Amino acid sequence: MTLPHSTQWRTLLQKGDVSSRDLVEESFKKIREFEPKLNAIISHYYEESIELSLKSDRRIKSGDRGAMVGLPIALKDNFNWSGSLMTCGSKILKGFTSHYNATVVDKLLRAGSIPIAKANMDEFAMGSSGEFSAYGPTLNPWDTQRVSGGSSSGSIVSVAAQYVVSSLGSDTGGSVRLPGSFCNVTAMRPTYGILSRYGLTSMASSLDVVGPCASSAFEVGALLSVLVGQDAKDSTSIELPKCESLYPLKPLDLRGIRVGLPREYFTDGIDPSVRKVIEKSIDEFKSMGASMIPISLPHTAYAIDTYYLICVSEVSSNLARFDGIRFGYRTSKSENLIDLIAKTRDEGFGEEAKRRILLGAFCLNQGHVDEYYHRALRARNLITQDFNKAFQEVDFLLTPVSPSVAFPLGSKSKDPAEMYLSDVYSAATSLSGLPCLSIPGGFVQLPNSPVRLPVGIQLIAPALSDVKLLELAHAFQLSNTHHLTQPVL
Repeated sequence: MTLPHSTQWRTLLQKGDVSSRDLVEESFKKIREFEPKLNAIISHYYEESIELSLKSDRRIKSGDRGAMVGLPIALKDNFNWSGSLMTCGSKILKGFTSHYNATVVDKLLRAGSIPIAKANMDEFAMGSSGEFSAYGPTLNPWDTQRVSGGSSSGSIVSVAAQYVVSSLGSDTGGSVRLPGSFCNVTAMRPTYGILSRYGLTSMASSLDVVGPCASSAFEVGALLSVLVGQDAKDSTSIELPKCESLYPLKPLDLRGIRVGLPREYFTDGIDPSVRKVIEKSIDEFKSMGASMIPISLPHTAYAIDTYYLICVSEVSSNLARFDGIRFGYRTSKSENLIDLIAKTRDEGFGEEAKRRILLGAFCLNQGHVDEYYHRALRARNLITQDFNKAFQEVDFLLTPVSPSVAFPLGSKSKDPAEMYLSDVYSAATSLSGLPCLSIPGGFVQLPNSPVRLPVGIQLIAPALSDVKLLELAHAFQLSNTHHLTQPVL
């Protein structure tokens, strides 16, 4: 059986034209066909998925029409799923098996969704390109000579290649939004706290969120609807108001809606071809009744430095637990305990992970903590205040996701500073804990080439306005079907 575009899987399932098992079989058919080209999956679970699909089929036959029942899903390989391998894209966790479920995974299983695989990722979610995995880079389905974006590379590519309708990633500084833009997938960073982080391996705890990814804003809403809710296991978790409106998602009436265009995001640093696509999207919002209003976020220039100072500091703290003593990889040659830990970490961590651990240790050193980490925390407050002031004038913000389209493999991986600038448009919202969404905005035609590369637009909303943000994106996607365009594989 060959199924149509994955955006139709839900309708076919609910009409009874296909079974949940049919969808799982289709998922694995595509994995077998495309994985040699893409490398989006680290481990997959056919027998477990089939068993779960049969349970979901029984639920559907009994009348269950829940938001996620019967639908396959991929999990980024930093989520705990009991009985599955979890590597975080790192050699240091090679062979580690999860012994419990993350809260969001528990909720997916209770909702009747079917995890089929653990998706590839930059090591411990550190990377903007999808190239920093111990299991090799995840390639872009639009052009396999280019990066897919990171760190949630496998989660995004699993949706783009139609292995699944939706997937779970994590977003720290743009880790679902950047690959979403590069691969033509709808990817959300929710308000910090509305999704439990219990069972998500920590990278930078004040920045990490669970990131729903899907073929459309409607599908992101369906996925989010079964995941929200305060969790006693996560002290930072909070309730989301009006979450009952997430499924089925309704489009927002854009008449009278004010959308801010931050001047600082439309500077000379953006590629002209990307700017052209963003400007066309702005015109499309205008035609739907929205008012586009120029605004300023004056501390934006400090966002990328602030983000990385805080991020590496928290990385250094969180990754201290991976020492070869309790779990994961352990060196085979050591003279004493200190030597064992040092060699295990040197052999087990990749280059980018070690770079960030060392930078973070430096920032938290007693002689530097005030100069770097504490100063970054003060700058974070100023950046957050900019957004709060802006939302007194407008309802949403619209910006690029990235200054460029997906870049060639290897072109930035040897220059950390240039790679970090890939997050220049996504880091500020992470610092402020705001909900934001990358949605497909159009394509750039490469010169002298048949290849077209996707461009994402970033929509940003006030804290806890996640439902309204998705309704805005849904309205746009009903009128502009860029998200339905498929890569030629």
